[in-house]
Amino acid sequence: MSEISRTPAVLAAALAVGLSVLGGPAAQAAERASATLLDAAGTPIGTVHLAELGAGGVHLFAEAQGLPAGVHAFHIHAVGDCDPATGFKSAGGHYAPRGNLHGWKVPGGPHAGDLPNVHVQDDEVLAVEYFTPLVTLVEGAEATLFDADGSSIVIHAGADDYESQPSGAAGPRIACGVIVAE
Repeated sequence: MSEISRTPAVLAAALAVGLSVLGGPAAQAAERASATLLDAAGTPIGTVHLAELGAGGVHLFAEAQGLPAGVHAFHIHAVGDCDPATGFKSAGGHYAPRGNLHGWKVPGGPHAGDLPNVHVQDDEVLAVEYFTPLVTLVEGAEATLFDADGSSIVIHAGADDYESQPSGAAGPRIACGVIVAE
């Protein structure tokens, strides 16, 4: 079975696990957040919109321009700080509040912040949407993106291999956005 044909099955399994981990419906009404994506020069290149869903989990919709064509890792990182001067290392590692390992293909994975790769075509435009049951926007809840140091969205130069520790061998961070409540 190819990697591409396995991915939907892996994501469906993650959805089932995530719903049981988060305990079903969110404790509060739907909440919204967003992240303005910055490139390495600190210039805004896009936005990620996030919405808490009643079924438990977060819907993400990302749009960006000026990204290099190709496959890129797309993750939620543990710290809400996107300093271009650090190569976005200020965003910390992947968001993993439960201490899970990185990747969909490893026992003990994935991190709560692991998301599928994104594909940017030759026009350098990204438009993608995901649902992740492994995080929440509900403040004070387990796996909230609004913990003491916040969270961010990071796009890497290369693809995530879904197994290398600690971050999928995805290369440098090329875009970052701090997640803020709306």
